[in-house]
Amino acid sequence: MKNKRIGFIGAGNMATAIINGILGNNAKLPSELNVFDVDKAKLELMAQKGVEAASSCSELAEKSDIILLAVKPQNYDEVLNDIKDSVTDDKVIVTIAAGISIEYIRKRLGRNVPAVRVMPNTPLLLGKGASAVCPSENISEEELEEVSRMFSLSGDVAILPESKMNAVIAVNGSSPAYVYLFAKAMLDYAVSVGIDREAALSLICKTFEGSAEMLRSSGDSPDVLIDKVSSKGGTTIEALKVLRERNVPEAIIDAMAACTKRAEELGS
Repeated sequence: MKNKRIGFIGAGNMATAIINGILGNNAKLPSELNVFDVDKAKLELMAQKGVEAASSCSELAEKSDIILLAVKPQNYDEVLNDIKDSVTDDKVIVTIAAGISIEYIRKRLGRNVPAVRVMPNTPLLLGKGASAVCPSENISEEELEEVSRMFSLSGDVAILPESKMNAVIAVNGSSPAYVYLFAKAMLDYAVSVGIDREAALSLICKTFEGSAEMLRSSGDSPDVLIDKVSSKGGTTIEALKVLRERNVPEAIIDAMAACTKRAEELGS
């Protein structure tokens, strides 16, 4: 099996997290990774890890077997135009931008390239990521395994059809922000009633961790777990009553639908 070189266009937080996962698990040698970024300081940080810095997008594309585009959606057209002449049909393109489809990539490159669309999330930075992965129809099992491993080294991976990739952004890509918003409200309340901020934050974080593990490991549905916390006539029932009266569950669903709609707009 050919030892494939992986190139990263963009050396921001997400690319750094993926590279750290690869190197931290000894999945590749630093010299088997290439990176390009317009920010020279970021390139210097990568060079310190032993990752080879390219002088341009096109040079990186020429040297890499798998090309991961870690730039913002609004920069995709410029980057794809830059690498267009350097991409051949045996190279794999990986997109991690919200709303950017496989067809979008192919149309702008003018090639039916093998491609993988991925929606990761920011906990990837801690090795606790959740990434949805969608391969094109013409990618080999070996290539898909290589790309999936890039993300599984820093968290969990789920394979989805592309028809679900815009919707899944609301499920794993944007959802950490919902959790942080909920945590902020909890923390604000704790401070308002005189609980030490650091103590409250510690309790809130551990509650989220434990609740997530209960969802993962208990075998119970969310509804059953809610019931197990809610004693008749108790405190939790009163809290849930207010949340339901304020239509919080419906608001979350509406927010996720808005997220999906925006993803569709970005990819049009």
